[in-house]
This record gives sequence, structure tokens and C-alpha cells, in this order.
Amino acid sequence: MQKQFVFLSGLFIMLSIILGAMGAHALKKVLDPELFNSFEVAVRYQGFLSMGVLILALNHDRFSFPIKRILGAMIIGMVLFCVSIYLLLAFKTLHYSTYLIGAITPIGGAISIMSWFIFLIRLIKN
Repeated sequence: MQKQFVFLSGLFIMLSIILGAMGAHALKKVLDPELFNSFEVAVRYQGFLSMGVLILALNHDRFSFPIKRILGAMIIGMVLFCVSIYLLLAFKTLHYSTYLIGAITPIGGAISIMSWFIFLIRLIKN
């Protein structure tokens, strides 16, 4: 078992539940609807992507190819994507510049997509 990825994905799933509850009960009243929708997207993707990593990590021995680097890329992509959205929302709410943070979100999204694409290609080839 890829224990570190099971742990990380469990941690990120737990955090998505906490953040989702915090959003539903506290942030919905504070954020304007557009920012709140972005927050919900980040929470939802964090949960989905973490669950995917958990499933793959728990079943790593069923694949005929090494999966550790793919799981690492999935975690990195998810963190860059979701955390950058959380930071964007915080910076916008505090009226700070979001110039640099805004560039991180699509990079994290691209890493997530590519890691899943590579996983699927490896799965088909083996």
C-alpha cells in the first residue's frame, strides 16, 4: 500500500469536509455569490481528487506499472489547484493583489488533468 498517499488523501478529504461545512455555515454569509461559487468548486474538486488518489493508492498492487509518481503528481496538482483558489478568495476578500496566485490555478488544474491522463494511458498500455 502507498501509505503516504492514503494518509494525504484522507487528510485532504477530511479538510474538504471541514471547509465545506465552514463554507455552508459561515462563508456563505460573508462572500459574494461569485466568490462563494469558486469556493464550492475548490472544495468539491479537493474531495473528488482526494478520493481518486485514495482509491488508486489502496489498489496500487492491482496495476502492472509503478503508480507512486502518478499519485504524487495528482496530489501536487490538487493542492496547487484548490489551495490557489482558497488563497485567491482570501486575497480578493482582503483586497490584496491576486496577480501571481491567479496563475497557479490553471497550472494545478493542468497537472491534475495530465496525471489522470498518464494514469489512463498507462492503464490501457498494460
